[in-house]
Amino acid sequence: MKKRTLPLGNRNMIGARVTTARQNLGMKQIELLSKLQTNGIDISTPALSLLEGQKRPVSDFELDALSNILHVSVDWLMGRE
Repeated sequence: MKKRTLPLGNRNMIGARVTTARQNLGMKQIELLSKLQTNGIDISTPALSLLEGQKRPVSDFELDALSNILHVSVDWLMGRE
């Protein structure tokens, strides 16, 4: 997978942490997409890339699913330690 070359956007505050948590689990984006779909969250590969790049807003349903799948708290995703 290519490394991000564009700067992070400002449409969400969790994108960079989603990337970090996903990579810490050794999970590829396609695996995260599959797990999201299993949890009823149907987004495309480009949409996930935009989410991780902080260029796409995140819904509360997506935030909850990401927290569960990545085994991190919503607070952590939002930068609250």
